[in-house]
Amino acid sequence: MVGMTASSLLSVATAVPPYRLPQVEAARMAGAMFGARFPNYRRMARVFETTGIEARHVVQPFDWYTKPLDWPERMRAYLEGAEQLFIAAADKAIAAADCRPYDIDTIVTVSSTGIATPSLEARVATRLGFRADVLRVPVFGLGCAGGVNGLAVASRLAEARPGTTVLMVAVEICSIAFRLDQLTKANIVATALFGDGAAACVVRTQDKGIAKIEGAAQHTWPDTLDIMGWRIDDVGLGVIFDRDIPPFVLEKLGPALGSMLAEMKIDRCSIDRFTCHPGGTKVIAALEQALHLDQGTLDHERRVLADYGNMSAPTVLFVLDRLIASGLPPRTVLAAMGPGFTCGSLSLARAT
Repeated sequence: MVGMTASSLLSVATAVPPYRLPQVEAARMAGAMFGARFPNYRRMARVFETTGIEARHVVQPFDWYTKPLDWPERMRAYLEGAEQLFIAAADKAIAAADCRPYDIDTIVTVSSTGIATPSLEARVATRLGFRADVLRVPVFGLGCAGGVNGLAVASRLAEARPGTTVLMVAVEICSIAFRLDQLTKANIVATALFGDGAAACVVRTQDKGIAKIEGAAQHTWPDTLDIMGWRIDDVGLGVIFDRDIPPFVLEKLGPALGSMLAEMKIDRCSIDRFTCHPGGTKVIAALEQALHLDQGTLDHERRVLADYGNMSAPTVLFVLDRLIASGLPPRTVLAAMGPGFTCGSLSLARAT
């Protein structure tokens, strides 16, 4: 709530893996993998052209994805890629906050695309130089909402222990869920949409930073478990898209966001910009309608989607990073939706 949360956002940093996958190459690969086996594939293949994506980044060379892969192989790729991205994003965020890894008191790790026990921050702790007494808070299952909700968790932890420094890292390796064995519309859409990436933020109270975190809220709609998520089997993760998301956004987001803004005591008219998770071009258009924005308002969202695809949790923080670089407005509200089906929101007031 406004006036109760004294935490500040000190930095935002992003990282992507080394393999850039142009969308035309992804379409060619998908045609070779699915074209002869999927009924009406030619009609479905148009999704590669309508996503608004020009390229994505993935953790493995292209031919790795064309082979039959089992669960252990996918998890090895997840661990290797996620650790590298965690280190890259965290290093940049810590440096941008004028800190050292030794200064970090709490680490919030957000990831839903693989299983790591010990969790990622423990696996990279020695390489990054974290203290032995750093508090570890791994968060799993938030999906695309993880960037916003993870930052909210970091803010509340910083407020709970004033003066401590909290690092939040969201890292997702969505590409390990590309499946040769699932001849479904959802799998084709996932193959056309998802990429890999990471984002990190540093949060602390009693500091001016980039912006004050004014408050955060969540809304979970009942009986919506089938909208989005992972289906887990012997081969790996399989995407769940059992309902069309853009119509849901159009119908449900406005009232839910109104309730969340009221909880944060934020007047809708005082918001200079919404910063949203760009789930896809149709989702972005639905967000603009639901939020009563002019078409084209979510320009950074479209550009991030074009350059990186949907990276799940980190994506909205890529948008925020671009917004900061171009000039953060006085008040921006972050919003992202993910499995649950849940919307997370967080309000930022530019430091003055």
